[in-house]
Amino acid sequence: MNTYHPDVQRPDTHSKAIGYLLWILGFTGAHRFYFGKPVTGTIWFLTFGLLGIGWLIDLFLIPAMDREADLRFTAGETDYNVAWILLTFLGVLGVHRMYQGKWITGIIYLLTGGLFFVGVLYDFWTLNDQVSMCNAKRR
Repeated sequence: MNTYHPDVQRPDTHSKAIGYLLWILGFTGAHRFYFGKPVTGTIWFLTFGLLGIGWLIDLFLIPAMDREADLRFTAGETDYNVAWILLTFLGVLGVHRMYQGKWITGIIYLLTGGLFFVGVLYDFWTLNDQVSMCNAKRR
């Protein structure tokens, strides 16, 4: 478990700007998935952001979610923001997997529509951990 020390600078793995852009679509839970909160992201998706109430509250919680993500995930050569943009807009084509160097599964996604979209949903749950593992291997 990471402990926060104000005098120790952690790399900025996630972007508040991307978080707020995804918040605009927040009733889908996109910003929560981005900041590594897949369970509440799924709840937001199924309940339209807790009927909009949770979505509005998240406007004020995004800075804390960003700090928590920066502490939790490993920075490195593979950029979280690029991976998330690729997953969000080109997930069924597997481009986000190819970006991480996972060429075989990327090509499988390309040929199968993101493994019939189930693989894309899996990646929404696990992309932050996937990028962290890629970055840890490259150290």
